[in-house]
Amino acid sequence: MKLRRGTTSIAGRGAVAVAGAAALLVVATACSTDTTNTGSSSTTTVAPTTTVTAPPADAVITDAQKQQLCTDLEAQLSNWRVQGPTLGRGGLNILVQTWAAQSGVINLQVVQNRAIVDEITTETCSEVRDEAIRSLDIPDLASGLVGF
Repeated sequence: MKLRRGTTSIAGRGAVAVAGAAALLVVATACSTDTTNTGSSSTTTVAPTTTVTAPPADAVITDAQKQQLCTDLEAQLSNWRVQGPTLGRGGLNILVQTWAAQSGVINLQVVQNRAIVDEITTETCSEVRDEAIRSLDIPDLASGLVGF
C-alpha cells in the first residue's frame, strides 16, 4: 500500500480512534456515580461531638475573689474621677468582665444576675462601692454593666 505524504492509513486512524474511545471510557467511568444499592455497607465519618457542661449557678465565690473585685475597683476610682462617668462606665464594664472571666463560674453568675456585683461589693467593700457609684453617676454597679 502506497501512502501519500500527510495522510495516514485506515489502520492508523482506527488505532487512534480505539485509544481515544478507551480514554473516554476511563474518564467517564471514573466520574460516574453509582446510585444502585448493591447491598454492601458503606462507612460514614461522623465529626466528634463536644459536650460543654455549664458550671453550677450556685457555685461559691470565694473571699479572695470578692476581695480581688474590691481591689480592682479601688484601683480605678481615681481614673474614673478624672475620666468622668461616660468613660468610667466603660472602664467598669472592662473591669467586671475581666474579673468575671477569670472564673467561668463567676462569669456565669454575673451573666445571670448582674446585681451580684453590688451584693459582693456591699458585703466586702461598701465604701469603695459607694465611691464608684458616685464617680460613675449610676444608682448601682449593676446599672453600669452593659453586655452581661
